[in-house]
Amino acid sequence: MLHLSQITKIYPGNIAALQNINLNIPKGLFGLLGPNGAGKSTLMRILATLQEPDTGSVTFDGINLRKEKNALRQVLGYLPQQFGAYPRTSAVEMLKHFAALKGIHGKKREQVVESLLVKTNLWEARHRSINQFSGGMKQRYGIAQALIGDPKLIIVDEPTAGLDPLERRRFQNILSQLGTEVVVLLSTHIVDDVEDICPQLAIMGQGKILQSGEAKPLINKLKGKLWTIEIEKAELGELQAQYHIISTRFKSGGLEVKMLSDTSPSGAVCAQPTLEDVYFSTLLENNQLVAFD
Repeated sequence: MLHLSQITKIYPGNIAALQNINLNIPKGLFGLLGPNGAGKSTLMRILATLQEPDTGSVTFDGINLRKEKNALRQVLGYLPQQFGAYPRTSAVEMLKHFAALKGIHGKKREQVVESLLVKTNLWEARHRSINQFSGGMKQRYGIAQALIGDPKLIIVDEPTAGLDPLERRRFQNILSQLGTEVVVLLSTHIVDDVEDICPQLAIMGQGKILQSGEAKPLINKLKGKLWTIEIEKAELGELQAQYHIISTRFKSGGLEVKMLSDTSPSGAVCAQPTLEDVYFSTLLENNQLVAFD
């Protein structure tokens, strides 16, 4: 269990990156969902022992993060949004270097590196420079380096941004396999990533946890309250004055609008809610949803 209590981080200029974050994250895949600027990456860096919170505490399996950073690093795997590599260094040599930094040497290091490259489907590309890898290959390599030392806590920050659908699915499959054994915290602004593989999640906005829990109950709370209607774009303003609009999209020359209401709006059809609807409605409820036009 990863336990976060009253985590706060204030940047110069009185910018509140995190405000009293409280979370209990069990073994398995946990999604941290929020728009850019919500504070997700700041929280990830704190959990990865790269940054200090101003107040609050973090514990993982009895390890106090603020007092026992080295102990946490021994059981931590971290994939940041961007990670560097030495130019012209092959993937296999770089992974051996990371293994050595974690105290793995000799024959065991060879076995660990080979196993991880096979697991992430990079064995055939092991002698290539990481700089020559595609975006998806780099992310799979990032997971390989994060798995060195059999970590019990794995943190991945915006892992699928920019990946094509095939690489995104490969990456999700790897995370799903890992989530059966350890705590995997997935931070992203892509709703589909969380909906596809995370049974539990938290929604962040402006440095706060706006809502958290199991995905299915959160979705079910919107049943009977979500409506969809197709209108002309010119009619949107009138609809916004009457109802809480959570999303719009152009469809067949018109505009498909989703809105919240306890009663049926005229001409609207009751819609089956999704996690994206939960996300948008949560931001709307907390005055953090950008107005549609």
